[in-house]
Amino acid sequence: MIRKEDCKLLPNMTGHKCFGCGPTNHSGLKMEFYTNGSSILSWVTVPDHLCGWENLVHGGVLSTMLDEIMARAMIHSLKSLGLTKSMTVNFIKPVHVGKEVMVEGKILEGKEDREAITEGVIYDDKGDVCTRSTGTFMLFSPQAIKRKGISSDDVIEWFEKYVEVK
Repeated sequence: MIRKEDCKLLPNMTGHKCFGCGPTNHSGLKMEFYTNGSSILSWVTVPDHLCGWENLVHGGVLSTMLDEIMARAMIHSLKSLGLTKSMTVNFIKPVHVGKEVMVEGKILEGKEDREAITEGVIYDDKGDVCTRSTGTFMLFSPQAIKRKGISSDDVIEWFEKYVEVK
């Protein structure tokens, strides 16, 4: 099992309210991202207010965690911004609220600078696979994101600094 102590913490935006990774969203997951050189990782303990069945994490929350980790893998590895085009999620084993899980994301394939195929996996504390996803992301330059009005100047500025520092 990969240990957080053996990974490098990656810069995150401050002051934004993304449900997955926003540090100022009080109801969100507040995901932080790390790298071990080959994957992007996050350790998450889902609070009980995000349950489906009484003590199980809601499937939509698991899907959000996978979408976030795959998107961050794309940003980190391909130095590109993007939007989820499609994703498939396989729920293999229940994930319990209040228990820390590890979420791992990586790029499987880049397609002509326009799309990326990604994979996301959620592991329980024993290292067993609980949930697995593949996703297709449309890739955009910062200029295209800005031109389309998808994101603010702050996000573009953060991304450009992130790519420089990385």
